[in-house]
Amino acid sequence: MNYEFIKLNDSGNINNAMTVDVEDYYQVSAFENHIKRKHWGDMQSRVEQNTDRILAMFDDHEVKATFFTLGCIAERYPALVKRIVDAGHEVASHGYSHVRVISQTRQQFREDVKKTKAILEDITGLEVKGYRAASYSICSENLWALGILKETGHVYSSSIYPVKHDLYGMPEAPRFPFLLKEYNIIEIPITTLDVAGKNYPCGGGGFFRLLPYQFSRWALQHVNKSEQMRGIFYFHPWEIDPDQPRVNGLSLKTKFRHYVNLTRMENKIKKLLKDFSWGRMDNIFLPESKI
Repeated sequence: MNYEFIKLNDSGNINNAMTVDVEDYYQVSAFENHIKRKHWGDMQSRVEQNTDRILAMFDDHEVKATFFTLGCIAERYPALVKRIVDAGHEVASHGYSHVRVISQTRQQFREDVKKTKAILEDITGLEVKGYRAASYSICSENLWALGILKETGHVYSSSIYPVKHDLYGMPEAPRFPFLLKEYNIIEIPITTLDVAGKNYPCGGGGFFRLLPYQFSRWALQHVNKSEQMRGIFYFHPWEIDPDQPRVNGLSLKTKFRHYVNLTRMENKIKKLLKDFSWGRMDNIFLPESKI
């Protein structure tokens, strides 16, 4: 991989990037063998009310963020997408219907990202610059997807997770934002902590819900103060919704990963918003880039 780290304008007050993956509880990759896409329309949707709660929470803490939004969600709730933009947040692409890139052909991927970008831009009237793959499913085997993102007008991706995981990950990838020279596109990985040469997640998801808040705060402080780098955090609207309908037939591992500590998530997010400085992906990572 031929890359170089991107240079950022450091004002002395490190801003981290807050991101939200806008998808409903039944659309997660872990449920794809239990809830078929053809049955999504039969499910109780909770994404609009949960995202509105997030918007209110961000407003209370004067935080601007990036919302990686599914195209199918935007089609169903265009007014929600407009509310996100009207509140001063960035809208970016999460693909159309949460299909992992590793299961798509190049043509399928190209059609998917073009379609989603067009939907979001038609609703917002703004250029969509960013993309995040479902389940961080861009890895060493399909880096070609970054080239297609560039061809279709995207400026940055946040689709590579530099960890070893049973469902995703590219542990050999850089930990911090970099320009992939072959495709001339910026990749902005979710934040990890380097412990004895091994990367551990500290930028959101199930790990944030599982581990004590004090660990997550310490890890992000280490990235900001010791490494002098910005962090990237992510979560989903369904993660602040402990009352969401339960899905039957899940394995114990999947059930644990999805439902662990949902009752505590909203308060932990509020602490995070209070304890750190946050901003949008485009405002933090793009102004000083070479793109």
